[in-house]
Amino acid sequence: MTWQGVISAYRSYLPFENDTPIVTLNEGNTPLIPAPRLAEALAPGRGLQLFLKYEGLNPTGSFKDRGMTAAITQAVREGAQTVICASTGNTAASAAAYAARAGLRCLVLVPEGKIALGKLAACLAYGAEVISIEGSFDDGLRLVREISERQPIVLVNSVNPWRLEGQKTGAFEIVDQLGGVAPDWHCLPVGNAGNISAYWMGYKQYGRGLPRLLGGQAAGAAPIVLGRVVEKPETLATAIRIGNPARWRQAAEALDESGGIITAVSDDDILAAWHMLAKREGVWVEPASATGLAALKQQIERGEIDPSGQTAVIVLTGHGLKDPSTAVEQASSPVTLAARIEALEEYLSK
Repeated sequence: MTWQGVISAYRSYLPFENDTPIVTLNEGNTPLIPAPRLAEALAPGRGLQLFLKYEGLNPTGSFKDRGMTAAITQAVREGAQTVICASTGNTAASAAAYAARAGLRCLVLVPEGKIALGKLAACLAYGAEVISIEGSFDDGLRLVREISERQPIVLVNSVNPWRLEGQKTGAFEIVDQLGGVAPDWHCLPVGNAGNISAYWMGYKQYGRGLPRLLGGQAAGAAPIVLGRVVEKPETLATAIRIGNPARWRQAAEALDESGGIITAVSDDDILAAWHMLAKREGVWVEPASATGLAALKQQIERGEIDPSGQTAVIVLTGHGLKDPSTAVEQASSPVTLAARIEALEEYLSK
């Protein structure tokens, strides 16, 4: 069967009638990549089965497309003409693309100077009206919530329940790709906390077993770990630079119900995990996407997680092209040689 997006694939688990026109870019069906070299590096000789759910291969390069197909489909069903969101980048790019697909006007509010170049470029290419605000993501979310209550504009941030309906399909896919069973551990970054909430919804609804959740927050933006709002969150992982998650309560409930763990990892640990993914398994992601791996590595090293014989899935939420500047900054300068075979042979002999 030809893949036609997550709503078509899992319609019986979603609140859409068969005759509902779907706004889709054929999102989903992302690969679950075995990561044996990474597993051995994390837990030598302990039989850890590690998999990478590479959501960066969705149409706009992030997991947000799963939820956006549902949110925009519902917005069209309700007769909307305009949608709006606040974003650190990925939601903005996804909203812009799906709004363009549906012929809707799209406004996105982004924190001034706090959005990665790849994400800003995508918003502009899709034709969204990008508004840079002098404030944080949390300020932007407050503004879009207020304007959507005062004007006939549909808010498509993860506070929109349809977003979670779409995002939960990631759990269905993981179970299907693992042969009909859930993993022991499900590891992922936590920013606005919609994704961790949605995955837990999906696992519970699908009824093929429940994993324990491991959520990673950047140390400079870890409100759930700290138990308080972070007024000025700071981290190089821009996708999770959020100080007051919209789905905080739901995420906390999911962690409790799963017997899970929420932990904070440093930017240095996130970058180390980012390097490991690319250099050991050939998977390049934006920095925030490596937070789930950084959290798993930390918890294994601390003895909080025994990886022996366990199956773990790490959700990689966004493609490396979302934040190309980090790759350039972290890379060593290219070697320059004369265009002679002798120069190349001399270099190889070192």
